[in-house]
Amino acid sequence: MITIVPGIEIPESELEFVASRSGGPGGQNVNKVSSRITLRFDVERSSALNPDQRRRIRAKLASRISKDGVLQVSSQRTRSQDLNREEALLRFTELLREAMHEERPRVKTKASRQSQEERLHEKRKRTEVKNSRSNRGKIWDE
Repeated sequence: MITIVPGIEIPESELEFVASRSGGPGGQNVNKVSSRITLRFDVERSSALNPDQRRRIRAKLASRISKDGVLQVSSQRTRSQDLNREEALLRFTELLREAMHEERPRVKTKASRQSQEERLHEKRKRTEVKNSRSNRGKIWDE
């Protein structure tokens, strides 16, 4: 079981790991060994998630989820398949953790009287600076 947040645990049987050839450095190793790992998780068919959690994940991770409802996370940072598998799993848990995090709603507040007066004072100063630069009303001595 992979714990995402307290109350949400995903069984490892719902995760599918696919190995493929990786690009980047590695010499002949690149041509012979499938070291890139792609973790696939079917969000739509997962028994560990309730409908609200599915909706939340679909909304927050929409760019990473296919039309079939499958979330994919790939890792090819190292030459080792095992290390890439661990990294993909860490990134997967971090993505779901961020998707499940609920942000507190913003409480609207009114700007203070002093902040309003400071803003208007700065606007007046800026107006004076710009007016002093304009050619309106200036008489040039020739």
